[in-house]
Amino acid sequence: MWIPPALGRVLDTHHTPVETDSEDPMNPKKIVAAVALALTATAALSACGNDSDSGGGEAGGKTVNWWTWDERQAASYKKCLPGFEQANPGITVTISQYAVDDYFTKLTAGFVSGSAPDAFQNSVPLLGAYAGQKQIMALDDQIKKTDYDLSVFDIGVESWKFTDGKQYGIPLDWAGAAIYFNEDKAKDAGVTAEQIRDMTWNPDDGGTFDDIVAKLTVDKNGKRGDEPGFDRTKVATYGIGSLASGDFNGQTSWNPFVSTTGWRLGDKPAWPSKFPYDDPNFVKTLEYIKSLGDRGLMPKFGQLTVAGSQQIGSGTVAMVQGGTWDATSMTKIPGVKVGVAPTVKGPQGRSMISNSNANNIYAGTKNLDSTWKWVTYMGSEACQSAAGADATFLPSIAKSLQVAVDAQKAQGLDLSGFVTALNNGELYPAPPTVNGQEIVDTIQPLFEAYFSGERDKAVFPEMAAKTQEILAKK
Repeated sequence: MWIPPALGRVLDTHHTPVETDSEDPMNPKKIVAAVALALTATAALSACGNDSDSGGGEAGGKTVNWWTWDERQAASYKKCLPGFEQANPGITVTISQYAVDDYFTKLTAGFVSGSAPDAFQNSVPLLGAYAGQKQIMALDDQIKKTDYDLSVFDIGVESWKFTDGKQYGIPLDWAGAAIYFNEDKAKDAGVTAEQIRDMTWNPDDGGTFDDIVAKLTVDKNGKRGDEPGFDRTKVATYGIGSLASGDFNGQTSWNPFVSTTGWRLGDKPAWPSKFPYDDPNFVKTLEYIKSLGDRGLMPKFGQLTVAGSQQIGSGTVAMVQGGTWDATSMTKIPGVKVGVAPTVKGPQGRSMISNSNANNIYAGTKNLDSTWKWVTYMGSEACQSAAGADATFLPSIAKSLQVAVDAQKAQGLDLSGFVTALNNGELYPAPPTVNGQEIVDTIQPLFEAYFSGERDKAVFPEMAAKTQEILAKK
């Protein structure tokens, strides 16, 4: 995302595993390692994917091979096969899923050998590498030829335009952040679900968010974080899981806070020249986030090494800010009632970075016509509604997103906050960038040094300067 997204989910490193559910196959910690290998390998490739006589699928175009890294999404999208094959007799689709540890490496190997899948799920951080190496196809000609209407999508289209101005991806899903809270812990603290859903925040005194986090924090003597005698060195339950993070876009940690001040990850919506880590609003926000650990209201950086769902399930924390992709797993913890709340309201309302995944078509496919039919069918309301009802992803089509929300409501899971975020314009796309992996390798250690106390806020101008240098490289 970072993906994000958009350095999406892929490059949203979440170095401390408190911020997402590590059991989720979409877990950014797993993906980032694979991305590092893929970026290294693709950098060494020539444009071998341009050979029109190579590529996935059968000659004649009657079998389309499609890949994803998420086993849950693979199962969900299989629901689209009957409708597609009925509408397109004679064309079959083979859906393959590979663990994220192998996925991007296999793609790279396929580019080298000319046997990559016809189409595949991708995240924005690899747009620059794959489009730049001409391994994926610009889709403008197909869009024009078939009168395909991109306006069906309510989110994600712009994230998949490369520096040449052409469209390389057909959106599949998007992701953001949410707050998950233990309903019983909140009740014990005298905090209502409505108060959590309406939390306000500012970098000066923390707003009602700070008050609620303090109330939810309990030391081993039963003293709460807002009571005299609270012992910050002996905490039994932290008010919130760690918001300190080593990743550079902070999607499920500090970003939903600093974004409410008007700050954005890049100085431009796409292909930025700098990440403004030296902005006063950013510095002030990160100082506040760090203070929560110093006050004993959240775990310090690297203190807890299990997933957020396990922290809530064990009672170690009362709330976790996690990804939208965590919703189904967070809310199905045995014996624990978990509510879902939107991110905090800040000085300029709610705001969060959003990431987009999309379908790319391999430049060497033999099956362009059949592949295009499958990719555009996946991007239809019919398919997105059928597959999205499982809530293994949030569809990029608003009507299909509502279908997913309604389906999950019947099972007791309230995802309506995600529709509200989309409808209210609370999302902003994570910018696609060049040299994403170098940013990760350079900036992550500096974030870690800051949150571990090895560096102070003087590190932020250094970080901003380094991103400017990296993003200027061709």
